[in-house]
Amino acid sequence: MDDVWLVDFYAPWCGYCKKLEPVWQEVGAELSRSGSPVRVGKMDATAYSGMASEFGVRGYPTIKLLKGELAYNYKGPRTKDDVIEFANRVAGPAVRSLPSRQMFEHVLKRHSVLFLYVGGESPLKEKYTEVASELIVYTYFFSASEDVLPESVTLHELPSVLVFKDGTYFTYDGENGSFLCLSGKLVAIAVTDEKDLTEQNVLCSSLSSRDFQFGHMDGNDYINSLIMGEVSVPSIIILNTSNEQYFLPAEPVEDLQQLLQFFSSVLDGSAPAYGGDGFLQRIKRVAYDARSTVMSVFRSSPLLGCFLFGLPLGVISLMCYGICTAESEDDTELMKRDGFTDEEEDEGEEEEQQRSHGAPHVTVSSYKSTKTVFK
Repeated sequence: MDDVWLVDFYAPWCGYCKKLEPVWQEVGAELSRSGSPVRVGKMDATAYSGMASEFGVRGYPTIKLLKGELAYNYKGPRTKDDVIEFANRVAGPAVRSLPSRQMFEHVLKRHSVLFLYVGGESPLKEKYTEVASELIVYTYFFSASEDVLPESVTLHELPSVLVFKDGTYFTYDGENGSFLCLSGKLVAIAVTDEKDLTEQNVLCSSLSSRDFQFGHMDGNDYINSLIMGEVSVPSIIILNTSNEQYFLPAEPVEDLQQLLQFFSSVLDGSAPAYGGDGFLQRIKRVAYDARSTVMSVFRSSPLLGCFLFGLPLGVISLMCYGICTAESEDDTELMKRDGFTDEEEDEGEEEEQQRSHGAPHVTVSSYKSTKTVFK
């Protein structure tokens, strides 16, 4: 069996990395103590930049679980319990079997969202397993036989895929040619303040989910980094995950009618789209990531930032100064070929001074052995 590694890619100057350090030590100790197959390590991404780039590391700290040829990103809270839960979930099989109804009821109580495949071998199960391998970072995937399900769950056909959430369940029917949460719908996110969720939740819950998926987010930090801009709080943003475009209302949304108009304008194409995945947008993303990295360095350690970026600039400035002030060798050779040297230039200046004071003019010829004196 291949080793499973939970790796923290960090930078020595990163303040967030330093804050994660004690948590990371607790994670390693707990996983080792519990007998988990997950091995915990860390890597200086600035010293091993090639390997970090190979794993797609773009910011610090980046937590990845390496399992075989797959690398899973962790994007949850950086707490000991959350990181350990992620490691144990992803390190195990993508699809876990539920052998009894008692086990099914147990996992249903433990997890707020879970997927369940019911039936035998089929093309649907192959697709289910494939998707589970990619989306195991978000939730759990299980399989079971029909007799494991409680009587309250009704299946119209086998095999089937069910989603259990909020005390109820939904059956995947495949009508839209998509699978599970890979629906291709526009994602509408309410960017809110944790203390003021009521109004935004009411607005979102009043809308149909035929064309949109809905959610809310506390604070705007993630959205700001996603769109490389600034959104106010509270606000509504619609993301098109297929082409990385996003839509923002022209004016603040104050009631349900304005929100419905905004959604309608997105669907009929009249709302302006921002972002995208074009070449210029990618260049902008690279520049934004570089700027964010520089700013994080200066925020976490101003002195280190001045040293890291000031020293190279100082060296470059000295090099440019040396190049600009250095005497050209070609000019020196040309002066020698013309018989004009610094010594002769000094003699010429002395002659000019002597003439101005009426002194005799003496010329010394280097080509003849005689001297001519003019009085």
